[in-house]
Amino acid sequence: MARHLITSAIPYINGIKHLGNLVGSQLPADLYARYQRGRGHEVLFLCATDEHGTPAELAAAKAGKPVAEYCAEMHETQAEIARGFRLSFDHFGRSSSPQNHRLTQHFAARLDAAGLIEERVETQIYSKADGRYLPDRYIEGTCPNCGFESARGDQCDNCTKQLDPVDLIEPRSVISGSTDLEPRETKHLYLKQSGMRGELQDWIDSKADWPILTTSIAKKWLNDGDGLQDRGITRDLDWGIPVKKGDADWPGMEGKVFYVWFDAPIEYIACAQEWVDAGKGADWERWWRTDHGADDVRYTQFMGKDNVPFHTLSFPATILGSGEPWKLVDYIKSFNYLNYDGGQFSTSRGRGVFMDQALEVLPADYWRWWLLSHAPESSDAEFTWENFQQSVNKDLADVLGNFVSRVSKFCRSKFGEEVPAGGAHGDREQALIADLERRVRAYEGHMDAIEVRKAAAELRAIWVAGNEYLQDAAPWATFKTEPETAAMQIRLALNLIRLYAVLSAPFIPDASAQLLEAMKTEDDAWPGNIGAALQTLSVGHGFAVPDVTFRKITDEERAEWQERFAGTRG
Repeated sequence: MARHLITSAIPYINGIKHLGNLVGSQLPADLYARYQRGRGHEVLFLCATDEHGTPAELAAAKAGKPVAEYCAEMHETQAEIARGFRLSFDHFGRSSSPQNHRLTQHFAARLDAAGLIEERVETQIYSKADGRYLPDRYIEGTCPNCGFESARGDQCDNCTKQLDPVDLIEPRSVISGSTDLEPRETKHLYLKQSGMRGELQDWIDSKADWPILTTSIAKKWLNDGDGLQDRGITRDLDWGIPVKKGDADWPGMEGKVFYVWFDAPIEYIACAQEWVDAGKGADWERWWRTDHGADDVRYTQFMGKDNVPFHTLSFPATILGSGEPWKLVDYIKSFNYLNYDGGQFSTSRGRGVFMDQALEVLPADYWRWWLLSHAPESSDAEFTWENFQQSVNKDLADVLGNFVSRVSKFCRSKFGEEVPAGGAHGDREQALIADLERRVRAYEGHMDAIEVRKAAAELRAIWVAGNEYLQDAAPWATFKTEPETAAMQIRLALNLIRLYAVLSAPFIPDASAQLLEAMKTEDDAWPGNIGAALQTLSVGHGFAVPDVTFRKITDEERAEWQERFAGTRG
């Protein structure tokens, strides 16, 4: 039995996430966690809400609530939606937790002791109207390079030129619109990443099995331009983890907090301690420290491509720089973007289908199947309502749902609600078993390699194989002349329903549970041998005809949803 530590990029607290966020991190991480559990391995699957930084303060202000209260409410909202999508986290933590406060301050102390922290005086933009320093992304103005009037203080979205707020023409506060801005000097702490370039380069080079998307982004940030840059790890904000050296004050850093991108990845580790403190597990260090047995842990991270630089450079720099025996990630599965119906999903603009809205429209399995079978792995993907309707109707309703309905109803009408006897498997059945043996092993290979779309395609092919067998065997016709043979064919088909439930559980867990319940079995053991697995439901075993597993989406529904989600979220 292997041990798998799995983390998803932690979603930001300021609002409900859209389907693009879901398929870029949490959902494929859940797929992998469910699969590894299904294979009998030990899994710790962690996620949390990312709660610090200016956007959290602004979202709370907009909601008219204290930021701590707002974050607590949004954490529960996101946790509830995650449960709705059947995301099987062992713990869903919070980056604002006491555990993360202590651990972040601990890492800062270790990095400082190692000579990797440096105090620097820098010039930042202060807004008199807002009474605060403004992060780069909260300053807008005209790009000096292309004239785009809504360039941000860190980058122009039009020409992609990297900018500094002082470069902007007629800069203004995104918060208030005020142009009463001035540069002021302020002191901050920097993590001297540039001094770790060689160590990080060697570590990344050792990961030959990483996806091209992950390594290409990491190497670009490591080598392009001036190469790896030192990074500020503190901010002039009220909401966040106070800057301390462990338990001790940090002279000159009074009133400052750690930058959200310093403390957020540390929450992966702190979340494991939260898991233990919540009484859900024991000995979190055996997952995270190599001096406590974490050497035999396989650690996999899931994230969108925009998060790759922080997880391949900054967080590893924190871990390596501490000089302590923390577990480093073994594999980073990164995803491109999922676009929406001719444009982009956007949280800030409210464009697209958001997770809570999706669950109002259809149950989780419908969305899980489409998103995973269209996961943006090798390139960006696009959600369209036409494609969604087609995939649900053809894959889920016509292939899987139809097979279950035809087999169970025919058996009830001809043999009653129990597995019939019949004779031994013939050549047709042996050929099916051989085909399924090959396909299931291929499915496992794709799942082990986290090739999500290939795994979905192979699973669908496994469903199709059963339908083709049923069509070829035609037990409804065979029954008229050879009822014993028809009974054997239906016995095999009922066992196929159970097999499909087991294999499909990582993708569509609710349907899987429904089918196992209908087959009146709790045996969800992964099939080591397909021939043996198709004998699990023995002669005389009772079953029930399940309700419709998946219904079809009508053209009227599709048109209604397309119109409903054509604008922006209110």
